[in-house]
Amino acid sequence: MVAVFDGHNDALTRPDHALIASGRSGGHLDLPRMRAGGVRGGIFAVFTASADDAWTPVQRDDGVLEIAAAAPVSHADAAAFAARAAGRLLNLERAGQLRVARTVADVDAARDSDGPPVAVLHLEGAEAIDPELESLDFWYAAGLRSLGPVWSRANAFAHGVPFMFPSSPDIGPGLTPAGQALVRRCAELGILVDLSHLNQQGFWDVAREDVGPLVASHSAVHALCQASRNLTDSQLDAVGSSDGLVGIVFGCPYIRPDFAEDPDTPLELIARHAAYVAERIGVRHVALGSDFDGVAIPAALGDVAGVPRLLDALAEAGFDESDITAIAWDNWRRVLDAWWV
Repeated sequence: MVAVFDGHNDALTRPDHALIASGRSGGHLDLPRMRAGGVRGGIFAVFTASADDAWTPVQRDDGVLEIAAAAPVSHADAAAFAARAAGRLLNLERAGQLRVARTVADVDAARDSDGPPVAVLHLEGAEAIDPELESLDFWYAAGLRSLGPVWSRANAFAHGVPFMFPSSPDIGPGLTPAGQALVRRCAELGILVDLSHLNQQGFWDVAREDVGPLVASHSAVHALCQASRNLTDSQLDAVGSSDGLVGIVFGCPYIRPDFAEDPDTPLELIARHAAYVAERIGVRHVALGSDFDGVAIPAALGDVAGVPRLLDALAEAGFDESDITAIAWDNWRRVLDAWWV
């Protein structure tokens, strides 16, 4: 079975997170199903929801679907929630259920062994970090190795891209001075900076810092689905020039041309986005970024145990064995190694 590294899941913050090790009856990801699907590693996100996390459409007359921006989350609330959620990952490590990745050697050790899978601790939105960055070193010591400055809401570091369709990602301002300092300090420590929820201006602000490969852990192609969160051709070109990658998201709305949250979505659409990126900037820059437990995914995939079916779809789309090995593992391994100093 091909070993797979997946770029994003939200399993740690599901209400039934206590069953990650033993197996859950719902959701997309737990450790037994990871093993069944050959997923030997992944980025485990810690996301603090807004107090009112209802998705409310904005009334518009132009046919554009826009979701009202989520309310800001305070640093105090996010720091408390994120510390508790990150503790769940460390508890799993202490119990021998998984290994928290602190170096690329930890990633390598998980690939072809029968031991526990490897998990990268990620903050999805940096509200848990104070704007003065005093707590960032503490989080690094605790195992943080990946961080998205924003989720799709504004915070002290940047302006997240709103959920809109059809829409350009060119919406709002980019990094704040605190956000620029955050990106630079992450690079100094060895914490990957994830671009998936940044708007276009924020993306280019990170690119101008030139501190590491540009990585969008769970995104898709704007030319195929005109969602505000997807990457334009110019952004893809920048990812390629930086030797970065795009983790192709599995979420139905972001891979369908109509943005429908319809589980009757063929796996071929995920492969189509992967092929577009590969044809434009090379297979070296294509990876997987499911967003398991964070979005509706194709019923044909089901959950993490169904990942081999996605690899079959990639093969049917024309990717050969070496391509699939790169997409499934090697490309993530390369960019993690580049960021982790």
